[in-house]
Amino acid sequence: MTKQHAIPADDQPSTRSIGLLLAFIGVAAFSLTLPMTTIAVGTLDPLQVAVWRAILACITAAIIIFWDYLRLGGTQFIRPRGRQWGALGLCALGVVFGFPVFTTLAMSEVSASHGAVVVGLLPLGTAMAGVAVTSERPSLAFWVVAVVGTALTVAFVVRQSGGLGGGIGIGHLYLLAAVVAASVGYAIGGQLAKLLAGWRVACWSLLVASPLLLGLAFIIPPIPMSTAIVPLSAFLYLALISQLFGFFAWYRGMAYAGVARASQVQLLQLFMTVAAAIVLLGEPFDPEVLFFGAAVVVCVAIGTRIRIRGA
Repeated sequence: MTKQHAIPADDQPSTRSIGLLLAFIGVAAFSLTLPMTTIAVGTLDPLQVAVWRAILACITAAIIIFWDYLRLGGTQFIRPRGRQWGALGLCALGVVFGFPVFTTLAMSEVSASHGAVVVGLLPLGTAMAGVAVTSERPSLAFWVVAVVGTALTVAFVVRQSGGLGGGIGIGHLYLLAAVVAASVGYAIGGQLAKLLAGWRVACWSLLVASPLLLGLAFIIPPIPMSTAIVPLSAFLYLALISQLFGFFAWYRGMAYAGVARASQVQLLQLFMTVAAAIVLLGEPFDPEVLFFGAAVVVCVAIGTRIRIRGA
């Protein structure tokens, strides 16, 4: 009989600490996604990048699952069952397709720093999605801190980009769609990781999406082997780290710490993304990042310590 994976209760301090550390590792991996996407789409077609990063990640995930099957054998092999298949489908729809496609399209319209608004809204969106798909019920204090942290990050992005200026464009609509897609996918993936383990959720969600990815592979031309090393390296990062391995730690962290609590760690991603944009893209440094960054760190420290009912 196939056994499901189980983790310790996330109301234990030691378990929460491990979960928050894993969530931070995942966030650190994701923080390079926007700058790497900007580098990749500077040479490659945006849709080509969005589709083939998922295809390469899917192939890698299939190899890992096959290795897991050989390691455990048929009777002990852990795989999704029952309703978990539907949940994996929703997770894949948000994370495998929605977020990569919408962010890639957005990065062809707006700058990496401006695009970081999606990172600023994700923590609050993930916490809200977590309430919808789990039994977690954060307190009013949690929501106050979450809103303050979100307001600080969005205010920072707006100041850095000189305001919205020309108003809401198609790039901003892509970013909003990316927030919704990722929030739902993250929350469902974090919940599934309590039963299947984070790395299995990441791999199986890609395999669930494989039929559609296979169809897209015949429509969208692959990444040319003649692609220069810099954009090719950026693409490989998006496929292997942003699309796959980063989720190993992220889903596991949400399973251990709880979706709402772990979501607040994402507030730090904005400032790591801006730092990466400065180093990799040569975007200007503004000392305000230190002030806003310190304020957000305080919000994260408080938000991750507030007890959440039903976690």
